[in-house]
Amino acid sequence: MIKLLMSWDIQAGREQPYFEFIVQDFAPGLMRLGLQPTEAWYTVYGKGPQILTGAVTERMETMREILASDDWRSLRGRLQEFVSGYEQKVIEDHSRFQL
Repeated sequence: MIKLLMSWDIQAGREQPYFEFIVQDFAPGLMRLGLQPTEAWYTVYGKGPQILTGAVTERMETMREILASDDWRSLRGRLQEFVSGYEQKVIEDHSRFQL
């Protein structure tokens, strides 16, 4: 399995529309693209990104196709209306918490 790890901070004052977007659009959009969400972590205390989340595909080629698609760019662009410090990386999934 191949995992897409994403992290970001929610923009101050945008929490409510952010959470609505995540539930109504972002998570379903990931699944439509062929990414299976695996985890989401919310940092309450300490340094680091406020949100850490991951999604997997079975093959690297599938992940590359998804990340090169206009649909992914559009979904990621809409996310960035609500967040700052967005970062992503693609890694092999080891079925445990990964950074």
